[in-house]
Amino acid sequence: MWVYFIKRLGLSVVIIAVAMSILFVITHMIPGDPVSIALGPRATVEMKEEYRARMGIDLPIYVQYGRFVSNVLHGDLGKDVFSGLPVLNIVKSQLPHTVILVCVAIGWSATLGIILGCFSAVRRNSILDRVIGVITVGAIAIPSFVVSLYALLLFAVTLKVLPALGAGESGDIVDQLKHLVLPGFALGLGWVGYIARLVRASMLEVMGENFVRAARAYGLPERTIVARYALKIAIVPTVTLLGVGIGNMLSGALFAEIVFARPGIGKLIYDMVLIRNFPVVQGAVLVTTALFVLSALIADIVNSVLDPRVRANL
Repeated sequence: MWVYFIKRLGLSVVIIAVAMSILFVITHMIPGDPVSIALGPRATVEMKEEYRARMGIDLPIYVQYGRFVSNVLHGDLGKDVFSGLPVLNIVKSQLPHTVILVCVAIGWSATLGIILGCFSAVRRNSILDRVIGVITVGAIAIPSFVVSLYALLLFAVTLKVLPALGAGESGDIVDQLKHLVLPGFALGLGWVGYIARLVRASMLEVMGENFVRAARAYGLPERTIVARYALKIAIVPTVTLLGVGIGNMLSGALFAEIVFARPGIGKLIYDMVLIRNFPVVQGAVLVTTALFVLSALIADIVNSVLDPRVRANL
């Protein structure tokens, strides 16, 4: 188990290092002069040169990359071009909003998706199975930003039963939960379909195994066989999907945060790209990448506990 964990951890470190290098190159390929944007059109040549020297962007690209890697290893993601505040503090102030939104979305979508997948597998080829199939495929096909817009129009504008914009009053948990309903629904709807289809396919495969037949031969109730035996094995691919899903939701939260005017890491990256604030973009994307890799690592570790055969495949 420890050997498997060390190998996966090492692979995760390599992935983050490669992603960090790609991020640095792509960020510096974005058109636009960050100095002119930061100082404005009236800045003199001397002011621009002094700013470049202070920010270190007058150095050769390989020197900038070396400094970037060294600073990241020391926990320094740079400073905001405009305010001069540490990027890490800016990211930390926005990240909780996105993490809470992702947890709500993945929580309800995983719960509903697993239930629908189990019912669909147990009632294979029935009317219920066909109805669930249509619903789940439809949920997959609808983009999250379309769901966001229609959910906003229906529940916030037309019916006026849920708040439309923002994250709620600070300290008011009930109000914050109300503001989470629509973006959480829009972000998680598509994943209900993915999870339900995967659980159904896995359950159908497991239900044909010999140990399930043996359990039926011993007279165990079908509910016990499904819940205590079949689902435990069938859930393994779903755990992997959830690990990847959490990472994808961190990036997919951008649409929900823009449509519902919520603070968060996705909206932060979008706003900073528009004004060419490279340090904040690099820091925010790097933190998001690290969370993506961490969620995949946790999913692999959970899978190795549920199914020891996974350890032999690395």
